[in-house]
This record gives sequence, structure tokens and C-alpha cells, in this order.
Amino acid sequence: MDCYTANWNPLGDSAFYRKYELYSMDWDLKEELRDCLVAAAPYGGPIALLRNPWRKEKPASARPVLEIYSASGVPLASLLWKSGPVVSLGWSAEEELLCVQEDGVVLVYGLHGDFRRHFSMGNEVLQNRVLDARIFHTEFGSGVAILTGAHRFTLSANVGDLKLRRMPEVPGLQSAPSCWTTVCQDRVAHILLAVGPDLYLLDHAACSAVTPPGLAPGVSSFLQMAVSFTYRHLALFTDTGYIWMGTASLKEKLCEFNCNIRAPPKQMVWCSRPRSKERAVVVAWERRLMVVGDAPESIQFVLDEDSYLVPELDGVRVFSRSTHEFLHEVPVASEEIFKIASMAPGALLLEAQKEYEKESQKADEYLREIQELGQLPQAVQQCIEAAGHEHWPDMQKSLLRAASFGKCFLDRFPPDSFVRMCQDLRVLNAIRDYHIGIPLTYSQYKQLTIQVLLDRLVLRRLYPLAIQICEYLRLPEVQGVSRILAHWACYKVQQKDVSDEDVARAINQKLGDTPGVSYSDIAARAYGCGRTELAIKLLEYEPRSGEQVPLLLKMKRSKLALSKAIESGDTDLVFTVLLHLKNELNRGDFFMTLRNQPMALSLYRQFCKHQELETLKDLYNQDDNHQELGSFHIRASYAAEERIEGRVAALQTAADAFYKAKNEFAAKATEDQMRLLRLQRRLEDELGGQFLDLSLHDTVTTLILSGQNKRAEQLARDFRIPDKRLWWLKLTALADLEDWEELEKFSKSKKSPIGYLPFVEICMKQHNKYEAKKYASRVGPEQKVKALLLVGDVAQAADVAIEHRNEAEMSLVLSHCTGATDGATADKIQRARAQAQKK
Repeated sequence: MDCYTANWNPLGDSAFYRKYELYSMDWDLKEELRDCLVAAAPYGGPIALLRNPWRKEKPASARPVLEIYSASGVPLASLLWKSGPVVSLGWSAEEELLCVQEDGVVLVYGLHGDFRRHFSMGNEVLQNRVLDARIFHTEFGSGVAILTGAHRFTLSANVGDLKLRRMPEVPGLQSAPSCWTTVCQDRVAHILLAVGPDLYLLDHAACSAVTPPGLAPGVSSFLQMAVSFTYRHLALFTDTGYIWMGTASLKEKLCEFNCNIRAPPKQMVWCSRPRSKERAVVVAWERRLMVVGDAPESIQFVLDEDSYLVPELDGVRVFSRSTHEFLHEVPVASEEIFKIASMAPGALLLEAQKEYEKESQKADEYLREIQELGQLPQAVQQCIEAAGHEHWPDMQKSLLRAASFGKCFLDRFPPDSFVRMCQDLRVLNAIRDYHIGIPLTYSQYKQLTIQVLLDRLVLRRLYPLAIQICEYLRLPEVQGVSRILAHWACYKVQQKDVSDEDVARAINQKLGDTPGVSYSDIAARAYGCGRTELAIKLLEYEPRSGEQVPLLLKMKRSKLALSKAIESGDTDLVFTVLLHLKNELNRGDFFMTLRNQPMALSLYRQFCKHQELETLKDLYNQDDNHQELGSFHIRASYAAEERIEGRVAALQTAADAFYKAKNEFAAKATEDQMRLLRLQRRLEDELGGQFLDLSLHDTVTTLILSGQNKRAEQLARDFRIPDKRLWWLKLTALADLEDWEELEKFSKSKKSPIGYLPFVEICMKQHNKYEAKKYASRVGPEQKVKALLLVGDVAQAADVAIEHRNEAEMSLVLSHCTGATDGATADKIQRARAQAQKK
């Protein structure tokens, strides 16, 4: 243990800091880091170097080179810089490289040097040029802050949703500030800058002078400032050699340290651990690294070569030409277990496990001591937690063996934390490998989440490792393996040296019917890469037509899209394609396409019936469909025409179409309608009133109601209305008029073709029993009983039923007998029934 703590350095009495090597860098840099623009992404992210920047004198023929490496120094990309002078580099939260040019244009590159997009920071920045820039991170995304040649600031808090904010002017600012940074307060990005001994805070509305509380006197300038990883704390380096540390709001001072060095540092970053009360700042000069905090002493390291600091959630990464190291505060669990002469339960359990492996009885003594204090669960938990914070697998195993040993003596210790730590460490050790180069700590891994880590492995095209991690952690397919395979497929379609057939087959063999994988998304990526035929082949594997069709339309394969839509049976999808085809093709080609697809043609006709009648007529004409064309003209005669002449002309066209269709019945009916329309117009002119658009029956009825009986009879003869129908019409009309005298005359004009029971029914409907009785006597024998019952003459109805000896009629009469009034009639019927049964 004593040897293990050899690289521990105390800062005051309550904290230790250690620096250990992550990787030995083999990136073979040809220039010093100080001669390059450097940007390193947090969370073990990649490193970007822009060699030969414009600030260094080089031959005019030499072009700058942008190189991207993993954190272990493995090359990821290298490209000649062919754009304008670059002022600053930085990584976004999505690990996209942002290159801020002098003209205010920001170029965005992927991890492998692929150009993604660009955007401008505005005309003012273009006119005044960029003096300095910062890339920062907020909860909304990654932002860019610009200092222009006019000493004004412009920023965007989220480059994914670019909204430029021009910050207020600083009064009296004639030169560039000595230092500045971005500060995030209340979810809003601000600019903090130093001008001589004064500090100014810029927000979207105003410029405010601020003063750090408790600042040592004599400060005439601020040389460097740094905001913590979480934007909660701020450090200021003054020209007097003092380092002031406090809250980012500048309302509270944490401590102040005199480093006795007045030279401005190259870098200053915070080094703190989540949930730790210790606060420390790491300051780097040319050959010295200093860790200062709330203690009278500092920790100092000698730098053998140019180094660069990368602030992290729980420490600081320090890399140079030859090494990549991690400096951080020793976690509490590790400190309690490994510090000299520690009697913490975790330290005793670790010793007990080691003695047990030596087969020494001291193991039992250590174990009994822990158990007597009742601290065995705490000891196991300490060892598990400390294992997570250790970088070297051997020490992880030692601590986990100790935890497993302690668990054996506990009855109900939940195994979840132990199992989860074993899984997490296995994942962390895999990604920390030199060839992978993502040196995440346990705290960073938990903050980043497994989903983001998988995304970053996918960005690095480490698909096999990502899939192995998903399978090992047993993640749901949609969140894990399926998603990664979909990314792999999208990368595969970009390999233009492989034929479309081979790529499509390879993707289908690998993906098959994997749930959560959308072939349409992969096909869209293929189309975006200019591989249309590959996209079509991939769409053949897409089972959802709703996903196939939109992409086929986008690729201008409309006819294929129509076939797919018809195969799906989704009418909405077919309509979508039809409307697209209509706008894309000329009228003739569109109609010819429809003729080859009967289902689509039928659906389009339905659409035209409601939306485009003229197009419907053209369709019928093109198909020589005279039957439907005739029906169309009939509908049009009523829907569109108001003048009688126009309607008759439309009907004549319809009749001609029906004749061409050899539908003589429809043609004759149409001609009859034309005659009726002309007659109705003539009636309106001669008699007044409303006749147009009435049916033939309604026209006859209206004439009768108007007293035009002769005209009604003439109309019936002209249109060959059968006598029975005419008598019904006249009977109903005269009853409605209550013209009983005319009705009686009409009934006696000749023998009724409909009989006289309807007269009884109509009269009773009009509540005229007197008139009804007149006709009841004239009703034929077969309907006599019914007629008598209608007028309420039950007794006579009974006599007729008995006379007819009809069982059904007698039953009908009995059903109408009520109470005492018809008792005699009922008895009479019953006696008649009995006599009939005897016979």
C-alpha cells in the first residue's frame, strides 16, 4: 500500500491528488504543441491539431494540415486545410470539430475529417474579422463566442439552432481585453472580460461592472481566468501572482492563493471532483504545473515538454508529445482504503483477503475486527466503490476480490452493486484500450450514460465493440444492437468501391428482420450518397410501404412508388402518389400511367368526383366510357347549370352518350326528363308556382292540388302513367285538399283500378269516418271485414266474417273486440267457431 500511494500528493490536510499515465503517445508529432492550434474534447474525447497555423512564419507554398487523433494518439484523420485562416478550434458535445475562421465562418467536421456543414457568425463579424473565439458547452448544446476586431462580442448558445446575439458594448474599450471567458448563469450564456483592473459581465441587455469579493489589493490587471467544468466556480489570475477562487456569480469567495509567479500562465483550469468539498485549480506555465487550492502549500510538477490541459468532470487530462496523463483528487473510498495506517473497514477487508490468499490466520483476525464493529457491509461497499475509481485492472481485481470475500460472510447483502460494478469496469477497460483510446473514468462514464458511449463508439466506426457491449449488458435490441447495425449499414452504403448488389446483399444478410432497423433510413442515406440504384434495392427489404413510397417519390421513381402504394392497399398512400404524379407528369402521360393501374384509376376517379369534375370528364372521354360520361352530364346538368336551356342541352348530351353506350333505357329516361323540364317551365309560365325540378309524380300531384285535373290527366297520358298510380296520386291529393265531393265524383267516374279499401284508409287517415263509411260498403268481399273494422263497425264486420266462415277474419274481429261493449259480438263469433268445429 505504501508503494501504491507513492504518487499521492497532499493539498492541505484533507485531500490528496495523484497523476498517473493513461497512454504513452506514439503520434510522432513533427512540431511542438505550442506551434499548433489544439483542441481536445472532454470525456476522453479526440484531439485536433492544426499544424502550421498562420501565426507562424512558413513558406507560402506550405499548406496547414488538420490532424485528428484519439486520446491515445491513434490517427483518425488528416487533411490539408484549403480554407481561410483559422483563429480557434473546439469540439461540440456531439464530437464535431468546429473551426472558427478569421472571417467569422465556422466550418464543422466529423471525427474522421468529413465535412459536415458551415455557418457564419454574421456580417459584423465578417467586416471586423475575428480576434479570438471560444467554444463552450451549455445544457442546450455547444456554443460559439466571438471577439471581433471592433472589440465587440457575438455569441450563439447553440450551434445546432443558430441564433446570434450581439452583446452590449463595453464602455471605453479601445483594445482587446487581457482575458475573457463565457459564463453560464440561470441557463443564459454571458461574457466575462477583464480590462485592466476592472471586470465586466455582458448579458443580452447590459454591460455591468463586477468586483470579486475579497480580492487582494494592488491588482492592476487580470492575466487569466477559468470557469469550472460545471460553470459554478471561477478562478482569476492577477498580475500580482494571486489566484482568486470563488463562485461564478462573483458573490462569494472560496479562497485566494499567492503562487509568487507573475508571468501569465499558458493555461489555467479547474480540477474538482463531483460532490467533493475540495476546490483546486491547475495552472500551467512553460515547464511547470501547479495545483493550488484552499491550503497554504501547492503541488508542483515539472513539465519536460510542451503540455496541454483538458478539464474534465472529475480532474484534468495533461498530454504532451510523449505522454497522456490524468490528474485528479483521490476519491474518498480509495483514500480511506490505501492511505498509510488506515483502519477503515475497506482497508481491513482488503488486508484480510490478501492474508486469506496467503493462508494466514491474520485473515480471520482482520475479519473478526470488522464484524465486531458491524462494519462489514460498509467495508464491502468501500471496496466496490474504490474499484470503480481505479484505472489499472490489477488493482480493480484486487478490490473486487476483497469485496467478494467480504460478501461471503454477509447473509443479505444485495449483489446488484457488485455485479453492476463488474460490468461497468469491463466496459471501461475495453474502451480504455490503446487502440480504442477513450480514457473515461467511472464518474465520467456514469455522467455520459451508456447510450452516449455507444453513440461515440459508432462515430469511431467501432461497430463490433459496440455490439459486444450491448450484448454483454443485455440492452434492448431497439436501443442497442439494432441501432448500431443501422449505423453500420449507413456507413456501409458510403463505400463506393463495392457494387450496389454486394452492399445490399451484405446489409440484408447482417440485418435480416432485426427489430427496430429501418431499411428506408438506410436507403435514404444511400440516396444522399448518390447511389440511387442501391437505395431502390434496399427499399425492397423494407416491409412498410409507408416508408418505401416517400423515398421513391423523392428519388423521382414515381411509377415504382405507385406500384408499391397499390400493393400496400393503403388508399391514402395511393392518393399521395397520384397527386405527386399529377404535378410531375404532363396530362397525357399521367392518364396513360393511370390506364395501366386499374386500382389507381378507380381511386383517382373517386377523387375527381369530389374535387375535379372536368378532369373526370376528360378521363371518361379518353377511355370512351360513354355510360359514365352520360351519368356525368346528368349530374352536371343539375349541379352546374341554372338556366333551363343549359340543363336541357346537358341532358341531350347525356342522352347521346347513352345511345353510344347502347343503353336505350337510360337514353329514353333522359329524353323523358328533358320533356318534363320543358313542360314544367311551360306550366310555371302559364300557372305560376313552383314546378321545376319536381318529379313526374310530384308534378301531377301539384296540378291536382292546384285544381288542374284535366292537365294532370293529360300529363299522365303523355308520360304513360299507369291508371293505378294515377288513381293513387289523385286520391291522395284530393284527400289532402279535403275535397270530399270531388273525391266522391272521382270514385264514381269509373270502376276503381285500386279498389275502394284505399279510399277508406285515406279518409280515416284524414279522420273523416263519415266519408270512409261511404266507401266501406263498396269494398269487395275479400277486404270487407278490414274496411268495416277501419270505420269502427265491429258488429257488422263480425257478421261478414261469420258469413264468410273465415277463421282469419274472425280472429281479426276478435282482436278488435274490447270490454263489455263488444262482449255480445265476441260471444257470437265464439259460437260460430264452435259450430264450425262440430261440422
